[in-house]
Amino acid sequence: MLTTELIDHILATIPSRTVGVLGDLFLDRYLDIDPALNEPSVETGLTAYQVTRVRSYPGAAGTVINNLAALGVGRIYPIACIGDDGEGYELRQALRALPAVEQGGIIQAPQRRTPTYTKPMLGKDELNRLDIKNRTPTPDAIQDQIVSLLYGSWPHLDALLVLDQVSEADCGVITVKVREHLAKLAEGDRTKFVLADSREQIGYFRNVCVKPNSKECLAAVWIKPPKKFTKDDEAFAPFELARLVGGAVFYTNGAKGITYLPRPGADGALLAREVPAYPVSGPIDICGAGDSCSAGIASAVVSGATHEQAAAFGNLVASITIQQIGVTGTATPAQVRARWRAVSASGAA
Repeated sequence: MLTTELIDHILATIPSRTVGVLGDLFLDRYLDIDPALNEPSVETGLTAYQVTRVRSYPGAAGTVINNLAALGVGRIYPIACIGDDGEGYELRQALRALPAVEQGGIIQAPQRRTPTYTKPMLGKDELNRLDIKNRTPTPDAIQDQIVSLLYGSWPHLDALLVLDQVSEADCGVITVKVREHLAKLAEGDRTKFVLADSREQIGYFRNVCVKPNSKECLAAVWIKPPKKFTKDDEAFAPFELARLVGGAVFYTNGAKGITYLPRPGADGALLAREVPAYPVSGPIDICGAGDSCSAGIASAVVSGATHEQAAAFGNLVASITIQQIGVTGTATPAQVRARWRAVSASGAA
């Protein structure tokens, strides 16, 4: 599906493209703790961990943004809501460090918190994570602002990636209202590539492409899930999801790659196409693999690749990022070309 010429074309084209990212922006904050500096707390007697460095990165939708920037997308336009707080300040700082990211679509709301994953790292070991999330519904006024930003940016976007990170319904950026307006826009312009990714709500999107894993797909198509899913259930789920959402499905399945189903046609027929993953050796870290795959898919589509070719390019990008241990990986154009040369030489292309 991929060729050297196509990869070169994608990497040469994306600097002139604009990709929007609609969804939940988190701050990923790492606290590096030196165990040698541990000391007892005078007040409690418990061990007081000594933080020697704080590292902050854009997380959730920010991971998608980071991957788009690393690949070389020319303009990246996030649409999101964060809090007017210290975590929001850190997040904006981290975004400013990335090339091509515009922040005009990021709402700063005093009544909301900036979602944050705080990860204490005791040496090489990650301790219990500390999460900050909004657990109350997103106010109507903020939803209206998000919708307005979506409509205003829509004509200028070559593609839109949607990331619904918050599990609590209607407590993040992607609410029922936002999904409804997105469905209307997508129905009116079928040429616009929109790819949605959601932990809990993937079955509620309409008229867009979706990228579920097995668990998300099965949960979306069963109103009353059986006690145990069978292989037939797993094979059936992507087809039913494609009919449900009315869009193409990029069904990710780990080391097996992606099963691609095109948008259902007038006759209702669906033909699944297998897009194999590229094998890797040695230790892997799958953190952020799905986000890097989404960035790769969108980059390929906006460069003129078919959806199947885009799925293969997404798999290629993910095969690079999963080999970056202990970090949420990204792939640069140089790394993409080097990885392609390696898989071509091994006969895995």
